[in-house]
Amino acid sequence: MNRLGILGVLVALPALAQINTGSVAHEEKSTIAPHQHAPMKLRRVRDDGTLESNNWSGYAVTGSAFTHVRGSWVVPTAYCGATPNAYSSFWVGLDGLTSGTVEQIGTDSDCNGTTPSYYAWYEFNPLPSTLIESIQVSPGNLMSASVSYSGGEFTLTITNESTGESYTETSRFSGAMRSSAEWIAEAPCCTRSGGILPLSDFGTVFFDAGLSTDSSTSGPISSFGRNVEEINMTSKKGAEEALALPLTAGGSSFSVTWRSE
Repeated sequence: MNRLGILGVLVALPALAQINTGSVAHEEKSTIAPHQHAPMKLRRVRDDGTLESNNWSGYAVTGSAFTHVRGSWVVPTAYCGATPNAYSSFWVGLDGLTSGTVEQIGTDSDCNGTTPSYYAWYEFNPLPSTLIESIQVSPGNLMSASVSYSGGEFTLTITNESTGESYTETSRFSGAMRSSAEWIAEAPCCTRSGGILPLSDFGTVFFDAGLSTDSSTSGPISSFGRNVEEINMTSKKGAEEALALPLTAGGSSFSVTWRSE
């Protein structure tokens, strides 16, 4: 796999990002405050070439001038009796592997105390995450999502295929390198000290990664060859938290299994 100098970008510098959204503001109707997300925090590169991250698990592909990524996943149950006050995010997006922005859209399976909470959100990181109130999310729902870039604008779309509800956000966003595409389970941010939140027990989440497109390649994950990155989540001390399983024979589907907070 191509490391693309990843050891030289262990800490991504914050991007100077600006956003101009074309969406109509919605009246605040919910008490849910979606958590902030972050670029990948690399812990180390393993001997087998896979990556250990403190906040991401899943797959990414690298390249240049990405214009599209799409995928789907089944919303996992949050087992809050096992992991109260813990949080898990599932999303597709562009950037964040070795850059300071992420253009992403997804769902959460959170534990507020021992009460589960499920919702959809989008984010142009490092700007705050935005709750998508028009989509109801329940465990077992099939979600599909995409992030596209054209004419200087990003279009983020998420659909609950189980209910037919859909949402699209189109915005201009500066500072994006469009250097990677991802399908990720994440431990979001932030603790009072600004650290990564505990990872809720989500069992196993199944991703169908669909396809991604950059300046030279368009296809499933496996079509990017040496530019495929497998990412496993570990704590700062090296305890395994979420394990990305191998790609299926078609090269586009995989699952991530929870191991610990």
